[in-house]
Formats: sequence, C-alpha cells, structure tokens
Amino acid sequence: MEQKIDFRSDTVTKPTPGMLDAMLSAKVGDDVYGEDETVTELETKLANIFHMEAGLFCPSGTMTNQIAIKCFTQPMDEVICDQTAHVYRYEGGGIAYNSMASVRLLNGERGILTPELIEPEINGDDVHYPKTNLVVLENTVNKGGGKCYHLDQIEAIHNLCAIKGLKLHLDGARIFNALVATGDKATAYGHYFDGISVCLSKGLGAPVGSVLLGSSSMIKQARRIRKVLGGGMRQAGFLAAAGIYALDHHVDRLAEDHQHAKALALALAQTDYVAQVTPVETNIVLFEVASKFTAEEVVRALGRKGILCNATSAKTVRLVTHLDISPAMIDQAIEIIAKLDV
Repeated sequence: MEQKIDFRSDTVTKPTPGMLDAMLSAKVGDDVYGEDETVTELETKLANIFHMEAGLFCPSGTMTNQIAIKCFTQPMDEVICDQTAHVYRYEGGGIAYNSMASVRLLNGERGILTPELIEPEINGDDVHYPKTNLVVLENTVNKGGGKCYHLDQIEAIHNLCAIKGLKLHLDGARIFNALVATGDKATAYGHYFDGISVCLSKGLGAPVGSVLLGSSSMIKQARRIRKVLGGGMRQAGFLAAAGIYALDHHVDRLAEDHQHAKALALALAQTDYVAQVTPVETNIVLFEVASKFTAEEVVRALGRKGILCNATSAKTVRLVTHLDISPAMIDQAIEIIAKLDV
C-alpha cells in the first residue's frame, strides 16, 4: 500500500510511544469532583508556564474559546476580531449562540490586528450600539498562513484595551509554534491577556484537549460554564497525561516542523502551477494556484501521488507540517511537487 503523506492538518498526529506510556500510567480520579490529580497537574503546569493564576482542561479549543468569550461578555456586547478568526469562522456561530454577542470584523494583514485598526471600531456609550467589551487575537493565524504576533504587537493592543476597559483573549491554537518562531517568552503573555486558550492537539501532538488560562475567579466561572456545555469529563487524566508529555517533549521540536514548511514552500514556488506562496513563519504553507488551475485540481493531483492537503478557497491550498512528518517524507514530497503534472 502506498504511503500517504498527510499535510491536511497538524491535528492528524497519533500519540508517540512515550506519550502512550504516559497515558497508560496516569493517576486518575473524577475531575468533575476535582479529584483527578493529573488534570490538576496539567492545568497548574500551563498556568505557571504562562504566568497566569489558574487553568481549566477542556475537550477542545472551540470550547475554551467559547467559554472565555462567555466569561468576558454579556448579551448585547460586541467582540472585536479579525475577519479570518477561528472564533468567528470555524466555531459554528458559537459567539451568537452561546454568548448572544455581536462581532465586529476587522481586516488585519494576514489576520494580524493593530491598535490603529481596533481603536476606531470601539463603540462609544450609545444606546444604538452594542457595547464593545472584548478583543480576540489568534496566534498563530491559521488563515494567515501561520503568521505570528510578536510580543511588542501584543503589548500595544493590551495597552489600548487597558485604556478602553476592554478584555483581551488569545486563541492560542498554535501558541507554542509562535513562541518557538519568535523567541518570545510565554511568561510575558500572562501580563497582557485576560484569557488564553492553549491547544494541545495540534503541533504538540496530544490526541485531545485544550486548556483555558485566566484569573482564579475567571476560571471558577469558566468551570461552571464548561459543565453547562457538557465539557465536564471524569477520569480525564489519561488525556491530560498526553498534554503533560507533549509540553515536556514536543515544544522544542516544533522548529523542525517550521523548517519542513519552509522547504515545501521553496519547492512549490519553483513550479508552474503555483502563482504565489505566502511567506512561511511556522508550520503552515499557503499557496495560490496559477490562473489556469483551481485549488481542487491541484489538491487532487497531489492526492493521486500520495500527498494529502486541503483547498482553503477556490484558488488557495494549505499544507501543514507536524511531528508525524519525517525528513524523508519531506524529501519525497519535494520530489513529487517538482514533477507534478496537474
């Protein structure tokens, strides 16, 4: 059977042997009763890494984001985010359904917001307008091809939010990719954000889970919301153990994924079926196909040669590198890319 090289997402990874051993040996209890010590260890570990008071383990990043938005808003409030943001595009309309808040969409460069973009969109105290109460950033920006916020950019937005009395939440879907790429320190993030969602099931390679970080009082409220949403798990320590293992063993190696992505981007840029490749910063490669092709045609052609990837628009294709992609697979993929007949 021909080996498939799966670049569809970094969510497709399988637990490593070491991670499986850690899961099998985890000490567990009923987490809804607060008795799973491995879950508590994971929550405390991440809270310490990001210099925040507390954490809450949840099944998904969608849940952690939606809980945070509900904690930080009231019905009739408004959330500011980029028009590409995962919380807006890919969380099932959850902001409206769960929080009854409206959304003000901005057009950042590759999804990156700035104080200059945000400030004019903050509503004044006027009964005609929803109350602006929250800004959400995404790091890295999925639809921006893995583009990163740097700490000075985050600080500037935090300062504006502080002046205007707004909460600031981070959808940290690939936050460790950003930290490895920029060299910024995770401990600084706790100073700038009211809430941080840290996903464990993407580049870090855990099978399930995200952790929401915030103040102790916010996490107490978040725990209640998690229960209402059906996210209270029981012996969840088996899953939390995978997250602990990932944090201990899979962070530094993200740099390898970034190098792999850059190598793929270079190969794609040299072909006649690619019009433009978005500059690569982390583990996501976005490219626009040449005018005579569609993205689906290129995806199908790559699929016939054993390379799995996704079209993200009629003209755009995405590839994502991860820990299940070896250097040999990258070499094979580059050879296929160079010879591909669409």
